[in-house]
Amino acid sequence: MLQLTHARYLPEAPEHAAAVIALADEAFGPGRFVRAAERVREMVPHDPRLSFTALVDGSVAGSVRQTPIRIGDRHALMLGPLVVKPAHKGLGLGRTLMRLAADAARNAGETAIVLVGDRAYYMPLGYEPMPQGSVEFPGPVDWRRILALPLVAGSLEGLSGRITDR
Repeated sequence: MLQLTHARYLPEAPEHAAAVIALADEAFGPGRFVRAAERVREMVPHDPRLSFTALVDGSVAGSVRQTPIRIGDRHALMLGPLVVKPAHKGLGLGRTLMRLAADAARNAGETAIVLVGDRAYYMPLGYEPMPQGSVEFPGPVDWRRILALPLVAGSLEGLSGRITDR
């Protein structure tokens, strides 16, 4: 994989918000608003301290957001969207953003991150499939796409329930 050497990675700042939304619109289109993960993001705002942008030549080229949630009676984060401009895909921006997000979450004392995504992309980054029916989103979701990253050993054991606001 080629590596982009002139990218800068920063915690998401208010001035990045419009560009991040435009990236998500470009990547997922209007259909993203009917997804179960989007229902969660409508209930709970993301945490900019745990969300990051990748800047290339001063412009937002990638972003990852994390939202503080509760699954059943336990705190967790929901990751997403992860989005990279098409011209910068395959250069490591997404993987670097994912690493930064996990490190920030771990340093903030979080124990687990969940997401809805492609197993082929996220499992090599340490994410594990969640058992069918363990995590309930506020809308339909393919249970095979629900993945979680344990930030503390054993933190996924017994992690189950409906996703709600903290």
